Amino acid sequence: MPHVKPWLTLAEWGKKYGDISHIEVLGQHIIVLNSTKTAMEILDKKSSIYSDRPVFPMAELVGLKDVLTMLPYGDSLRSNRRNFQRLIGSRAAMKDFHPIETIETHRFLKRVLAEPGELMEHLQHTAGAVILRISHGYEVQEKNDPFVDLANRANAIFSKSTAPGAWMVDIIPSLAEVPEWFPGAGFKRVAREWNRIFEEMVSAPFQFVKDQMAAGIAPKSFTSSLLEGTLSAEEEHMLKWTAGTLYGAGSDTVCPSLHVRNYHNSVDTYFLRLFLQPMRFSWL
Repeated sequence: MPHVKPWLTLAEWGKKYGDISHIEVLGQHIIVLNSTKTAMEILDKKSSIYSDRPVFPMAELVGLKDVLTMLPYGDSLRSNRRNFQRLIGSRAAMKDFHPIETIETHRFLKRVLAEPGELMEHLQHTAGAVILRISHGYEVQEKNDPFVDLANRANAIFSKSTAPGAWMVDIIPSLAEVPEWFPGAGFKRVAREWNRIFEEMVSAPFQFVKDQMAAGIAPKSFTSSLLEGTLSAEEEHMLKWTAGTLYGAGSDTVCPSLHVRNYHNSVDTYFLRLFLQPMRFSWL
């Protein structure tokens, strides 16, 4: 498996072998789905069969076992899905957040007007600003926001620690038991540092919400809505990680594409047409 831009290789496999590909790397089985139709058929229509998650020993060393997308299919995952559906999973539920989207859209347009050459950076900033307001009621700073920076670093860590075939410990899980000083166990030092960053990404905005609620000034958000009830320590821990997943994944919507030239050109072209031919987009 290539470590750099593996999706390009996977796409080539799709052209060569079809929508479903299987590879085995030292006993580890990897299934690649290369079309939306196939992914929907298997992961949506047959979700009761295929909705479980693979185990990534490196990701578990980093501390990602409670990230929503890493949870095994079971009660915790179903409970989190219900919370998402109830609070942000419908148009009716999202009405409370429409003013936030309007405010951040206006700010985005002002940034584009002031610095048109930084379009992708403005998109990234706006994506992070909207999701942080929704997930934690936090208003992002105009420049160098600490929570946005944490999310960007954590998302890079997530991608690296879950890359198929990238870590020997994923292929030989027993390596997770060797001490950090053992020759070849440098991955454990990497995991320890990544764990610190990821834990801060999840905990810092969660504590921000709790402090705001204690002061009586917390705006409505996904996190504050669920903290209003009586939660056990386990439920609060899971909420912290669920909210962190929401904010991390949401702010990452634009980030992975920043280095893909074709995507970058497509976004530039879209906004150029939007500005030059606004009537064609009046239906938006």
